[in-house]
Amino acid sequence: MVNKIPLTPKGAERIIAVLDVGTSKVAALIALVGADGEPRVIGTGQKPCAGLRRGLVTDFEKTEAAIRGAMDQAERAAGTQVEFVHASISAGNLGSDVATAEIDIAGASITGADMTLLREAGRTRIDPRGRTVVHAQPALYALDGQPGVESPVGFHADRLGMDIHVVTADTPPLKNLDRAIKQAHIGLRSLVASPLAASLSTLEREERELGVALIEIGAGVTTIAVHSMGMLVGVAAIPMGADDITYDLAAAFATRRSHAERLKALDGAAVAVPKDNHEAVEIPPMSDDGLAEPLRVPKAQIIGVIRHRLDLLFREIALKLDSLGFTGPQARQVVLTGGGAELRSIADFAQGSLGRNVRIGRPRGLTGLPPAQSGPAFATLAGLVLFAAHEVPDIWHMTAPAKKHGGNGGRLATMIEKLRGSL
Repeated sequence: MVNKIPLTPKGAERIIAVLDVGTSKVAALIALVGADGEPRVIGTGQKPCAGLRRGLVTDFEKTEAAIRGAMDQAERAAGTQVEFVHASISAGNLGSDVATAEIDIAGASITGADMTLLREAGRTRIDPRGRTVVHAQPALYALDGQPGVESPVGFHADRLGMDIHVVTADTPPLKNLDRAIKQAHIGLRSLVASPLAASLSTLEREERELGVALIEIGAGVTTIAVHSMGMLVGVAAIPMGADDITYDLAAAFATRRSHAERLKALDGAAVAVPKDNHEAVEIPPMSDDGLAEPLRVPKAQIIGVIRHRLDLLFREIALKLDSLGFTGPQARQVVLTGGGAELRSIADFAQGSLGRNVRIGRPRGLTGLPPAQSGPAFATLAGLVLFAAHEVPDIWHMTAPAKKHGGNGGRLATMIEKLRGSL
């Protein structure tokens, strides 16, 4: 179907375009990557999106219109047109597993050729189990059964091993997103798991080494990425997000969702303070016929509705963290990103609920990122640029032999082709 993605020659200036297609919005960004490899933002765009539910495309026309509108804004600002994008994926029941490979070195010094053999051996050990492989990245190298080597080249060993962290997703949601992007007349270069992208733009290197869980609270889906010893070691998704808080508020106070969203943003919080019992908030009625009276409730009552949903969400998050092995003394740090992380006092709530240190993660590492897109809601968007700029190696997608025929369908087509070949 398509060839593998060629690496850009070192020193060449190139343009990168990315799309964060979310349940509530589509955000686009175009960056210029110079010879130093550092990306500089030259154009951004954003449009509300009503064509997705829980990260799944439910209306192609609405999704296409949002994608086209956001990318058009970014292209106009950048003064250029793009053919391909790297896009985020949070739907498809993201999950992860670990595949292990080992080759015999016979006491010799490990070379680049040995690393190639190890990667090829690792690829044969990956079992998608009827799903699409989104990422397959080395998680840990081992010499003679002893893990902990970051770069084995040059070391002597009898056996060289590698654990591979494999992120998979259900295939239909990926195909549907690919179709929506292509209907907007843009090619899809690759799909990137949303929590992986957010991790790249928000986590400190030392956090990754000590152990950290990134929790991205999106509008419809909450995703989790666990890191240990500097590597991504686990990914999970929960079909619940910040929009659920909006729906709860709309139902509790019989108001429109647009009013509830504003109520959440302006008067909502995850933790109440004493004065919230006395401050009243006016909530517009569902009907606008002029007959219904606005409802006045104390802020504490609004916060109570929000906290009920957060209790449900963080209970699920705690279960996912346990299932991913994020336990013990090296599982004390949590970073929150996503639009849900902008809720007032949510870090304090999360710290009490999870019993861990919690901070809000904001994107960094990009020059020229507008202030309006520098909050936790745009961590994934910024991380997509860093992923594309650094051309993160991938065992499943980058080591397969190139096909003799093909086109420019991008990496998703390669994902699906490889999945079919493994069935």
